[in-house]
Amino acid sequence: MELLLKLIDIVLHVDDYLKDLVPQYGVWIYAILFLIIFAETGLVVTPFLPGDSLLFAIGALCGAQVLNLPTILILLTIAAILGDTVNYWVGHYMGPKVFKGNIKFLKKEYLDRTHNFYERYGGKTIIIARFVPIVRTFAPFVAGVGSMTYGKFMSYNIFGGIFWVFSMTLAGYFFGGFKFVQDNFSTVILMIIFISILPGIIEYWRERKRLKAAAANAAK
Repeated sequence: MELLLKLIDIVLHVDDYLKDLVPQYGVWIYAILFLIIFAETGLVVTPFLPGDSLLFAIGALCGAQVLNLPTILILLTIAAILGDTVNYWVGHYMGPKVFKGNIKFLKKEYLDRTHNFYERYGGKTIIIARFVPIVRTFAPFVAGVGSMTYGKFMSYNIFGGIFWVFSMTLAGYFFGGFKFVQDNFSTVILMIIFISILPGIIEYWRERKRLKAAAANAAK
């Protein structure tokens, strides 16, 4: 419980944590941010890491001249693309073992949710999922388990990685300096998180509605 509260505090006050880390680690902060984005997209065991909110906070610090914007955009885009690529190949080599529940550290409910998302949107899932926490982490993994060719995956991966990093970071860069945003940063982060998970909530609601309709038809 204490760890969960600490994680929530980090997500909601990620700007404060970053401000403390920059003078402490200097140029190494870029490597740390690279590894966080890579892990959040590339490792299926770390879907809890902040993604959208972190990029927004990074953009805000770029706007305050604390971090260098071009360096951030290039490094984090590479991290996002590389993360999804690693995730794809891990899923590809694990193959059908994944959905049989033989891999204990993977939550099957997350895999099933992502699989349903993938079935509905196809290859576009790789792009859409960039903006959906948890699904973002599992989408490339499921693509690797499935039949998507590497060439097709990479085209979606590159576009999605660029679009995600640039949109979230530049949003922080241009709007993070507004007094309202600075005075209500936690609220803004919560709004970003809510907007990020909204597609997943809608998809979950639609799936429940579909299952209820199917059950009702079967009972007739």
